Amino acid sequence: MDNIRNFCIIAHIDHGKSTIADRLLERTNTIKITEGQMLDDMDLERERGITIKSHAIQMEYMLDGQKYILNLIDTPGHVDFSYEVSRSIAACEGALLVVDATQGVQAQTISNLYMAIDHNLEIIPVINKIDMPSAMPDEVEDEIVDLIGCDPKDIIRASGKTGEGVDDILRAVVERIPHPEGDKDAPLQALIFDSVFNSFRGIIAYFKIENGCIAKGDKVKFYNTGMEYTADEVGVLRMDMIPRQRLETGEVGYIISGIKDATEVKVGDTITHVARPCDKAIAGFQEVKPMVFAGVYPIDPSEYENLRASLEKLQLNDASLSFAPESSVALGFGFRCGFLGLLHMEIVQERLDREFNMDVITTVPNVSYLVYDKQGHVKEVHNPSGLPDPTLIDHIEEPYIKASIITTANFIGPIMTLCLDKRGELINQEYVSGNRVELHFMLPLGEIVIDFYDKLKSISKGYASFDYHVDGFRPSKLAKLDILLNGEPVDALSALAHQDNAVVLGRRMCEKLKDLIPRQQFDIAIQAAIGSKIVARETVKCVRKDVTAKCYGGDVSRKRKLLEKQKKGKKRMKQIGNVEVPQKAFLAVLKLD
Repeated sequence: MDNIRNFCIIAHIDHGKSTIADRLLERTNTIKITEGQMLDDMDLERERGITIKSHAIQMEYMLDGQKYILNLIDTPGHVDFSYEVSRSIAACEGALLVVDATQGVQAQTISNLYMAIDHNLEIIPVINKIDMPSAMPDEVEDEIVDLIGCDPKDIIRASGKTGEGVDDILRAVVERIPHPEGDKDAPLQALIFDSVFNSFRGIIAYFKIENGCIAKGDKVKFYNTGMEYTADEVGVLRMDMIPRQRLETGEVGYIISGIKDATEVKVGDTITHVARPCDKAIAGFQEVKPMVFAGVYPIDPSEYENLRASLEKLQLNDASLSFAPESSVALGFGFRCGFLGLLHMEIVQERLDREFNMDVITTVPNVSYLVYDKQGHVKEVHNPSGLPDPTLIDHIEEPYIKASIITTANFIGPIMTLCLDKRGELINQEYVSGNRVELHFMLPLGEIVIDFYDKLKSISKGYASFDYHVDGFRPSKLAKLDILLNGEPVDALSALAHQDNAVVLGRRMCEKLKDLIPRQQFDIAIQAAIGSKIVARETVKCVRKDVTAKCYGGDVSRKRKLLEKQKKGKKRMKQIGNVEVPQKAFLAVLKLD
């Protein structure tokens, strides 16, 4: 156990975590690098150049004649995947904090760092990309010293591209990160930190052994679900899975036990032996709280059960996704899904399409609200259509977040304007170093959900970094905005908006829908309503046949007779006709600007 080191890499987006991971794997002769980012094996990750999943891999390293086993977990950097990072941190004793020499410390770096410090991880600071012409290693070094109070000599300067400093990182991992603590002879306790679905072998769980050991053929039990299995195969994770006869305390590995049902494996659960169980599960693993809710519906209603199975399999691999069944008048049966943010929602939609061939419609995303009625009862509402009658509501509370934005001084004005437009309150601002400022805002989560992050990036030319955590609920004046097509409400387009913005939002939604809804044989009235009051209206004119073409000359009453006949037909058609809302209308409402 003294020769095992478990560590993860944490950093902001695009600071070069996966590239450094590749260099470490190459230097320890674990794999030959054939193309960049070997650990990011999902097509989506390669295309977008982001890490979505944490990846665990084992390396062997020789130092001073001793052989060490290093278990590395490469983690995502985007705020929407911070849950993946928290799980990786729970399975490690140390972390490499990677900071880009050209960009310095950014918001997500700070939030991931605090998460690691809370778990008492040993932090090794690394300045990456020092070979870039625009690198400022000395300024960045000062920022890191301010942030974690380390000795400047402890900071390693490296380059993932050229491989400079990689040996220093490996030596620091062995010398500075403590080996795992645990009792070999105690009952087995292993923490599940991830799981994947394999169509041939069932569900494969990845775990780290805290105490005891596990061997092939052992009878094991999952603590929280109480289910019992036989360990058909255990082993370690290299680029492929390598079977072993037994795994000892402190090791990271996988278990295959022929589990078919996705609901039986919970990430954060503890594996123990049936014959000699442990007293309690491993603590310190928080339940994930989704921030953004959206309805996901199959385009073909008969695909409902397939969608459920696909979501369950996806949930295995992405434990921060949560879902519950719901139905909608416009879209039939589907699921109300909880996501950590908009990028997370987009990635889940893409993965459903690519990995499971599911065509889905996603409704306008919203957040959860607390609704207090006149009797003092509280109800949590995730969907505007779940609101009680307005006459029964006493007040509504919405979730607020505490946001930290780090940017250069010349973008403070536009960023403040953006946050104040989103009903934000400035708490304070402090200079981090040089001309870099950290702004702290209180913002309603509902305002951030749709396009805040995109706007922030565009007004700051990509230089602002953003991080947030939820900070309770506050009372707010909210109104439910309904969109009516020919007098019928479309529940998938309804939204909760602040009273001051609701009329403007209603008007803009109507104008947008007018461009997107195809013309029919009858007029379509698109209306926005708050309660029973109509606040905006647009009309999609009907397609008409020229019925008067055959009247040339003659009395005008002959033309009028034909037009009246056509009008009656149009009226009858309107009573029985229904309007299909195209999928792109649901998406376009999100991007109103």
